Amino acid sequence: MLKGIDARVTPDLMDLLMRMGHGDEIAVVDSNFPAASTAAETVSGALVDLPGLDAPEALALICTLMPLDGFTDHAALWMQRDGAGDAPDPVHKAALAVLTPILPEGGQIRSIERQDYYAQARRGFGVVRCTETRPYGCFILRMGVVF
Repeated sequence: MLKGIDARVTPDLMDLLMRMGHGDEIAVVDSNFPAASTAAETVSGALVDLPGLDAPEALALICTLMPLDGFTDHAALWMQRDGAGDAPDPVHKAALAVLTPILPEGGQIRSIERQDYYAQARRGFGVVRCTETRPYGCFILRMGVVF
């Protein structure tokens, strides 16, 4: 047991985050997402499960350890509902309430079309699957730097 680290941080999550560097991205995905097949195409090939956490809880947990990027066009992305454009669903609003207060200076959160999300997730570092059941509860976090 380590001091000062939330007990919900699994060894696999810690390993994944510690291997990431500035600009690397992880997909935080819901229960419906094809997590295993997507993870197999990522840089690390890693699929990390966070059972019992919905998407906002998983994002909050991850961001206790991982700084978000403020030097690029996005620190985080959320998957758009088909045909809804930038109109956030309740799961997105809940996640934005978690992410917005912790954005670094210059950090931005944007939405991304569903098919583009799949492609971006496959190019990422790894995939973290939570037990979010609301549809489109999928996000991408970009690693920032610690000053």
